[in-house]
Amino acid sequence: MSLSQQLLRKKKVETLLEQSASKEGALKKSLSAFDLTMLGIGAIVGTGIFVLTGVAAAEHAGPALVLSFVLSALACVFAALCYAEFASTVPVSGSAYTYSYTAFGELVAWMIGWDLILEYGVAAAAVASGWSGYAQGLLTGFGIHLPTAITSAFDASKGTIIDLPAVVIIFVITMLLMKGTRESARFNALMVIIKVVVILLFLAVGIGYVKPENWSPFMPFGFSGVATGAATVFFAFIGFDAVSTAAEEVRNPQRDMPIGIIASLLICTVLYIAVSLTLTGIVPYEMLNVKNPVAFALSYVQQDWVAGFISLGAIVGITTVLLVMMYGQARLFFAMSRDGLLPKVFSQVHEQTQVPRKSTLIVGILVAIFSGLLPLNKLAELTNIGTLFAFILVSIGVVVLRNTNPDLRRSFRVPLVPLVPILAVIFCGYLVYSLPLVTKLGFLGWLVVGFFVYFLYGRRHSHLHKEATKNR
Repeated sequence: MSLSQQLLRKKKVETLLEQSASKEGALKKSLSAFDLTMLGIGAIVGTGIFVLTGVAAAEHAGPALVLSFVLSALACVFAALCYAEFASTVPVSGSAYTYSYTAFGELVAWMIGWDLILEYGVAAAAVASGWSGYAQGLLTGFGIHLPTAITSAFDASKGTIIDLPAVVIIFVITMLLMKGTRESARFNALMVIIKVVVILLFLAVGIGYVKPENWSPFMPFGFSGVATGAATVFFAFIGFDAVSTAAEEVRNPQRDMPIGIIASLLICTVLYIAVSLTLTGIVPYEMLNVKNPVAFALSYVQQDWVAGFISLGAIVGITTVLLVMMYGQARLFFAMSRDGLLPKVFSQVHEQTQVPRKSTLIVGILVAIFSGLLPLNKLAELTNIGTLFAFILVSIGVVVLRNTNPDLRRSFRVPLVPLVPILAVIFCGYLVYSLPLVTKLGFLGWLVVGFFVYFLYGRRHSHLHKEATKNR
C-alpha cells in the first residue's frame, strides 16, 4: 500500500455502526430528542449571549450586532443541516472527526479531530473564563472581593496570576461528568430551563428602557465590522456541533439527532437576536466592552435587583455550556482513541457508569490549565476558526458521501444538495476570512503540530494501519 493510499484509507459506515452497537467498551444509550435539544441549548446559550455580545458590539459591530448574529446563524443553519444528515446516517461518537473518516480518509479525519481538540478544549477554557467574570461580579454584590492575583489569567501589568474561580468550576463539572451521561443530562436540562427564564426576564424588563437613539449610528464600523462581529460571536453557535458527539448515547439517533441539532439552533437564534437588540438599545454600544454586559445593562438603568438575577442566570447558563463542551471533548478523545489514533486510556469505559472516566478527567485537567492562564478574547477567536474549519469539511463531506455511498440509509437528507452545502462553505469561508490574521496563523501552527503528531504516533498506531499490515 502506497503512502497516499495509507493516508486516504477510509472507515466503512457499516464498520462504524457495528462498532457502536458492540457491547464491549460501549457507551450507555440513555438520551432522547428532548435531552439533545437541551444539550444544544445548554451549549449554545451561554458565553455568547452573556459575555461576547458586549465585546462584539463595542469593538466590531455596534448596534448592527443583530446583523452579526443573523450572518452567523445563516452559516450555522446550512452547516447544521449537513450535520443532521451525517448524524442520522453515521450515529457514532466523534462528530466531524468520524464523518471525515468515512468521507475523506484517515489523514483528513485526524486533522479535523486535532482541530476539534482545539475547538472543544479552548471553548471550554473560554467559557470558564466568562463564568469566572460573572461569579466574581455576584460575589462583589455581596461585598466579597477575591485577591487580585487569583481573579484572572496571567497578566503582569494587572498583577493577576491565575483565574482560580475558572479552575474550580472546571473540576466541579469534571466530577459531575464522571458520574454518568444521564445524570449530567438531567442537571443540564434543569440549568437550561433556569437560564431561559432569566433571559426572558431580561427581555421583559429591558425592553422598557430601550432608547432607539442608541441604535444610531447603526453600523459605526461598516459592514466589515458586522462581518468581524459575526466571526467573533460565531463562538456562540458552536453548541449544535457538540450535540453530534452524543450520537452513540442516543436511544433513537436516526430520528432524534436531526431534531436536537436543528431545534436547538433555531430556538437559540431567536433568543440571540432579541437580546442583542435589547442590549444595544439600553446601553450605548461603546460602553459594552465588559465581561458581564447583560447584567451591566440593567445596572446602567438602576435595575440592580434584576441584574443580580441575570448574574445568577449567567452563571447557571455558562455552567451548562462548560458541561457540554467538556462532554464533547471527552467523547472526541474516546472516538479517536478507539481508532488507535490516541492512546488507549482515552477509550477505556467505566464498567458501572459506562462513560470514559479517565478521558473526562484528563480533559478537566487540560481545560483547567488553559482557562487559568490564557485570556478570554484569544481563546474565543481560536475556537471560532477551529469550528468554522470543521463546518466546512462536514458540508463538503455530505456531497462526497452522497456520491461515494448513494445507497446508505439516510433518515434525514439535506435539501437542495449541493446548493446547501456550497452555501455553508461560502458563509463559513467568509467568516474565516473575516477573522484576524494572528488567529489564522495560530490555527495554522496548531494544524502543523497536529500533522507531526499524526506521523509520529497516530499513523503507526491506527487500527486500520494495523489491519492492513496484518493482511499483507
